[in-house]
Amino acid sequence: MFGDSSRYVAGGTLLRTGWENGTDHMPKQLIDLRQITNLGDITLTEFHLSLGALVPLSQCRSNEHLQAVAPALQEAARCIAAPSVRNLATLGGNIASGFGDILPALLVYDAELISFDGKFMTALPLIEWLNNHWSGIKPAADLVAEIRISPTRLESPLTDRLEIFRKVGRREVFTPSLVTVAISASIDEELRFREVRIAAGGGSGRPQRLSRAEVMLEGVRYTEELLASLYEEVENSFETYSDPFASELYKKKTAGNLVVSELWKAMNIRS
Repeated sequence: MFGDSSRYVAGGTLLRTGWENGTDHMPKQLIDLRQITNLGDITLTEFHLSLGALVPLSQCRSNEHLQAVAPALQEAARCIAAPSVRNLATLGGNIASGFGDILPALLVYDAELISFDGKFMTALPLIEWLNNHWSGIKPAADLVAEIRISPTRLESPLTDRLEIFRKVGRREVFTPSLVTVAISASIDEELRFREVRIAAGGGSGRPQRLSRAEVMLEGVRYTEELLASLYEEVENSFETYSDPFASELYKKKTAGNLVVSELWKAMNIRS
């Protein structure tokens, strides 16, 4: 109806930051999404964990269903911004940006995104939705409505779960990220990695799965010797960018260090 002169808004925290920094223009119309029913809930069924797009990030931090199914996602929500911002900012807004810190955590859970284009609801794997977004083919009116995560990872009593999210920023708290990494995997009785998922992002860069690093770990028994090769793979495969605060090489090395150090800490507790 209003075309390019309007913007959809719920919490509005990212839009406001863009306006204040001069990186985004103030639209003539703001279309308020906050009164849409059923998009502000987190529910768990036998089929999936459902997270509505209007769920505040502060609610993600304390939800028991999220803690049970996707603890790395809960940790990602904990690390975003300050409490006053998390009370306003929504899950859908963080996703819709295409680079929100929540996205690497969602990628390691093979999340499915439900969107609405004004006429139809569409379900896509999040990684496919992101590819469309970054390729510029996502319709302008495409609204994030819901995220779904399979709870099947709870069903195997014979494996241990590894769930990790870590963020590096310019200072300890309340800062935009430079690099974020997320890891999800099963660990069998012989300390072999199964169902490995590794993702990275940060800043305004593209969140991505590190598929070659995943292949390197899949089915392999943990040894400290493995970590050197894994570091090189993460550093070489992570696609990022330089900004005024950190070079591309720094971010690549940081991603490698985060993945390797977190695996080392987690596996030494288990061995």
